[in-house]
Amino acid sequence: MIQKKEKETHAIILDFLPNGYPQDRRPLHQKSAIAQAIGKDNFSLLELIPKKGEFLQPYEEVYIGEEKREKIHHIAGRIVLSKLTETAKIELDFIIKDLVKKNENRFILFFNKAGPINIRMHQLELLPGIGKKHAHEIVEQRSEKEFESLEDIKKRVKLLPDPEKVVIKRIYVELNNEDKHRIFTG
Repeated sequence: MIQKKEKETHAIILDFLPNGYPQDRRPLHQKSAIAQAIGKDNFSLLELIPKKGEFLQPYEEVYIGEEKREKIHHIAGRIVLSKLTETAKIELDFIIKDLVKKNENRFILFFNKAGPINIRMHQLELLPGIGKKHAHEIVEQRSEKEFESLEDIKKRVKLLPDPEKVVIKRIYVELNNEDKHRIFTG
């Protein structure tokens, strides 16, 4: 179930700094505008350099793929969660929730197809709040009938924490590099 992730092609702007980072002590003419963004598919946290004269807004979706880019000059690289601006951290919460809702089928597929990592651990146990008992119950329920929605999981698996919140917490665990396993992020 853990597969190789493709490169991001679209990102959502978290914060735009038209004059670069405030702590950058270089003269203004040497700084460039910077956008902090999250990749739409793999939740990669990225630092983007927009084309001259472009002014980006939070929640704006931009193309960052290999083809001609309209607003982004280049990708400066990945950034860690702790390096995000306060504005970006606040926006990140809303954007991740929105992406999980919009891509619900991707996460349902995970619940329906997740398998063992090794003899002692199942992929489902990587999700916060899900231990061996919940993992066993999820596998049992999906063998009877595959899950159709996150709400369906919530109804059929007793005492399970909210599946949407569990997925969001797992994305944050991966963004914080708290675990070597990657199931949702690139």
